[in-house]
Amino acid sequence: MIVLKATQDKVLSVLQSVAGIVERRHTLPILANVLIRKTGSALQFTTSDLEIQIRTTVEFDGDAGNFTTTVGARKLIDILRTMPADQTVSLESAQAKLILKGGKSKFTLQTLPAEDFPLVQESASFGPSFSVPQKTLKDLLSQVSFAMAVHDIRYYLNGILFVAEGKQLSLVATDGHRLAFASAMLDVEVPRQEVILPRKTVLEMQRLLSDADGAIEMQFANNQAKFSFEGMEFVTKLVEGKFPDYNRVIPKNHKNGIILGRQPLLASLQRTAILTSDKFKGVRLNIDPGTLRVASNNAEQEEAVDELDIDYNGDSIEIGFNVTYLIDALANMDQEMVKVELSDSNSSALLTIPDNANFKYVVMPMRI
Repeated sequence: MIVLKATQDKVLSVLQSVAGIVERRHTLPILANVLIRKTGSALQFTTSDLEIQIRTTVEFDGDAGNFTTTVGARKLIDILRTMPADQTVSLESAQAKLILKGGKSKFTLQTLPAEDFPLVQESASFGPSFSVPQKTLKDLLSQVSFAMAVHDIRYYLNGILFVAEGKQLSLVATDGHRLAFASAMLDVEVPRQEVILPRKTVLEMQRLLSDADGAIEMQFANNQAKFSFEGMEFVTKLVEGKFPDYNRVIPKNHKNGIILGRQPLLASLQRTAILTSDKFKGVRLNIDPGTLRVASNNAEQEEAVDELDIDYNGDSIEIGFNVTYLIDALANMDQEMVKVELSDSNSSALLTIPDNANFKYVVMPMRI
């Protein structure tokens, strides 16, 4: 039976869209496979790592009839990659094998029974669905994902908090040293829902989302979130635990504020970062009326100093930061100007976009 017939580029892009979560080595060998379910001309491709499940549905040529199997996802992708994009390829089933043909090449692949594939049990009670344009969600994720913790024992920090309330969707990430907040408007009003998406889910979503205007639909349950877009369905487990109260962390009423060009500030920090010590990555900022001075030094007693002219008439402040935390935030923004608000040398700094309440970035100072 011919399971599918299409050009290499079409088959490859479908497989790549679901294969990002597939682990090469897993305690369950079948999780290295993709589940292929054929119903007439519609084909469903499903992958899982027991916590995330991705499914996409496409129409391909092939014999009429129904068929299901599972086959090694990476192997299939590796073989397809070696073929030209316009090459017509076919998958045929024969006994317990799948045969991939393309041009004069033929590959016979081992399969595992579809009934052994562990599908994620979907929650029975999802909340109301709401949607935002794909590009909006992609932008929100890129504005906060860099602040997620990595392998923190406070496991609820290894992800992003999604808060949907009224007509607003807010995303928050923090690793205990810095916190990023970004929000966007929704098309419908929703009751308050709060979930923490795991780090792996966030990285996979960033890989899959495009800049298309098409909507992505979201639904949250107690222990699951579901995203649907462009013929794909993405179900993920959530991180349990209580996320820190981000509203208490974001400083209000800092009395000193500077508005300056994002690019010049980023360039200045990147220059001075070269002479920071590998372990501490500390830079000193001296802010005086009219001047911002950025300085760093390292264990070899080398020193970097960089000055920027600024429009500022507030207090003189000397404050230290981990330069990576500042660079991360500025590099993930695309606005021309940035506002830096400070109180004194021991208080957190707040980075925002002038006249825009949708992005806030808090960074703790560092003793240097």
